[in-house]
Amino acid sequence: MIIHTPTTEAQACAIVKSVIDSRVPLSIRGGGTRAGLGRPAQAASTLSSAGLTGITLYEPSEMVIAARAGTPLAEVQQTLASQGQMLPFEPMDHRALYGSEGEPTIGAVAACNISGSRRINAGAARDSLIGVRLVNGRGEMIKSGGRVMKNVTGLDLVKLVSGSHGTLGFLTEVTFRVLPKPERIATLQWRGLSDEVGVALLAKALGSPFEPMAAAHLPAGIAGPEALTLLRLENFSASIDYRGGELALLLGDYGVPDRLEGEAIAALWRSIRDAAIFAGSREAVWRLSLKPYDAPPAVAAIKRALPAARCFYDWGGGLVWLGIPGVGDAGAAVIRAVIQSLGGHATLVRAPDALRTAVGVFQPLAGPLMRLTAGIKTSFDPAGIFEPGRMYAGI
Repeated sequence: MIIHTPTTEAQACAIVKSVIDSRVPLSIRGGGTRAGLGRPAQAASTLSSAGLTGITLYEPSEMVIAARAGTPLAEVQQTLASQGQMLPFEPMDHRALYGSEGEPTIGAVAACNISGSRRINAGAARDSLIGVRLVNGRGEMIKSGGRVMKNVTGLDLVKLVSGSHGTLGFLTEVTFRVLPKPERIATLQWRGLSDEVGVALLAKALGSPFEPMAAAHLPAGIAGPEALTLLRLENFSASIDYRGGELALLLGDYGVPDRLEGEAIAALWRSIRDAAIFAGSREAVWRLSLKPYDAPPAVAAIKRALPAARCFYDWGGGLVWLGIPGVGDAGAAVIRAVIQSLGGHATLVRAPDALRTAVGVFQPLAGPLMRLTAGIKTSFDPAGIFEPGRMYAGI
């Protein structure tokens, strides 16, 4: 395996141009912590962002930061924390789930649209991404978006690239808007609720004016013997006291919640964000996106066919993490059928390469959408050298 590690954008352009005529596929690599995302790589060489590091712009007063794609995510977060700021979308760390090493990079966060539990309130990574620089499949340097919110020409292209898993181009620099860190974080916790009741509680809370920043339900056996239903509040201390009291009153029919702060509950939220509940197991792990009220019935239907399945709910029930014991593909058809009937999406997040190749990773697209997707891929990468087959077979 040949690994290309450019240290400048000009070198990245030259590398891409050198492989166009030979049509030698390139796999895109950041820190190597998310190699299990998407379909298995079908590339003879790797284009790495490891040589493109460093924060290129940080304006705390403008609440914007730009960094080269290979910059470790931890470096960006530490720089922001020194000024009392943070990335709004709480990016997930896949290392526990995949058992991988290395350091997550800010470019991979943008390329894969990596978001955590705050997504339900603060939006996804792509919602905070306001500028990118990338090398397309012609070896051309493209700039889209801007470094301040007042200059974001090409913002739609920025959103298109985020979540494309490197199939449209090689990111060299990304720019995000940021937010102040909250003064205080507290969690309201209810015990012993069923999936249906827990998700109903979360929906009622999220429909209130009291602004939970994260909302999750953990069935019994996931994080302990009892089911846990969690609402996380963030802001100034006085605001949390007020909103916590009002939510307890609003949700009084569900019982009196525990009020939790400190490292133990913060660690639980990190395990929810990172799907670390499935760390070290041999389960195939699926990520289901559904309307929240559809999530418990969908899980029940899946469990009737696959009784050993286990799950938990994030994003108020709109995101279900599902683990299926074993490595066979027998459950894939069941999951796809249930989710498709409800208008949702099912993504196979962790499984052996053979299973990820056999069943496909992402929700199958209808014919017109597949043609549109293939057309976008061709417009960015006419020779098909970037991550062929990573998202869908053939493109």
